[in-house]
Amino acid sequence: MSARPGTLAFVLHTHMPYVEGFGTWPFGEEWLWEAVATSYLPLLDVLDRRPGRVTLSVTPVLADQLEAPGALARCEAFLREIRPESHRRDVAGATDVRVATALEHSAAAYAGVADAVAGVGERLLRHGTWTSAATHPVLPLLATDAGIRRQLATGIAGHRARTGGWAGGLWLPECAHAPWLDPLLEEAGVRTTCVELTDVFGEGAPEHLRPLRTAAGPLLVPIDRAVIDLVWGMAGYPSGADYRDTRRLTEHRHQAWAVGGEPYDPARAAARARADAGDFVTRAAERVRDGGLCVCALDTELLGHWWHEGPLWLEAVLERAEDAGLRVVPLDEAAAEAEAVAAPAGGLPVTTWGTPRDLSTWSGPAARGLVWRQRAAELRLARADAPPPRAVRELLAVQASDWAFLLTRELAGEYPVERVEGHLRALDAALAGEVAEPDLHNLAPVLR
Repeated sequence: MSARPGTLAFVLHTHMPYVEGFGTWPFGEEWLWEAVATSYLPLLDVLDRRPGRVTLSVTPVLADQLEAPGALARCEAFLREIRPESHRRDVAGATDVRVATALEHSAAAYAGVADAVAGVGERLLRHGTWTSAATHPVLPLLATDAGIRRQLATGIAGHRARTGGWAGGLWLPECAHAPWLDPLLEEAGVRTTCVELTDVFGEGAPEHLRPLRTAAGPLLVPIDRAVIDLVWGMAGYPSGADYRDTRRLTEHRHQAWAVGGEPYDPARAAARARADAGDFVTRAAERVRDGGLCVCALDTELLGHWWHEGPLWLEAVLERAEDAGLRVVPLDEAAAEAEAVAAPAGGLPVTTWGTPRDLSTWSGPAARGLVWRQRAAELRLARADAPPPRAVRELLAVQASDWAFLLTRELAGEYPVERVEGHLRALDAALAGEVAEPDLHNLAPVLR
């Protein structure tokens, strides 16, 4: 299996669609401000204390927004003005002192990160060694190789411009892989990426612990559901009764209860997080007892935003792993040591980490045909002679995977349709020669 047994690699995929400047509540840039406050900043504190242990992927479209003029000032105002007042109103209306106490704890957490907002982008990129395609499209659903090349080259160029380098680690948006992507990934300089092969090998199979070397060159590293679902499964750690319920909300959309129904108790939740960290370390160590590279890939926003205690849990895992004989290293280091095997000669199927693990989350009936509108727009641009940069940026925005995902999961009403239609109108206006101030203030500042 691997050159050294007992290897675990955490890969945290950090992404938000381009919402900066496109609405506030209930859908819009407040999503980003919440992620900054509840996920990115608490997690960065963990990574600062324990550097070089976790692989962090930061999508170019997220970095674009965090650099947009005025964006972080609006985020800071949200934390200093809106959140204190909304908490105050909820506390005033609380009839249970324990609920009021939980709300005061929540208010203090928002206040505690406000001073750090200005540096969040730089801190993310200091740890973010992996990048992604420019606006997080499902690459196998793009219409042309040229469109795939543009997404890859623009995303990688943006990362290099910000960080000064890149070692070849790329997160495939939505873990969407198809064999015909491999030569394009190699051409773009990709050395390593992650794939979801649970339905190919079966959950828990030893094949998930061995990277695959493609004929084209890039290394495909399977993510391992056997450990991921300890966190992300329906019965995963965040479903524990002591944790803060991130779905039951107060009138002003704050979290004051535990999953079990009682008012939230931070001390009890912290104890549960440490216990679950110990359980995770034991299980992960057992998973690689006989060798292999185990990849636990998670959306960064799960840690903190959707699972309030997630950053505490992660730090406790990193603390306990060494004592348990579990080696935790960045994926690039682990992959360089691992014994790769050849990818199946017959080719791999198209896979994603959607539900089910194919393309249907983004191309099925619930996505309401967005993929065809995206592909048609790509072909319109391909036929244009020297399309203006604004048209290219509008296409990149249209191609984001988020719009179809939000529709399929019924998470944002008509917001994703409105966003796609707006970008399509702007794209066609730009192709027609109309000149207007772009709404995409800072999307893809380095186009390729």
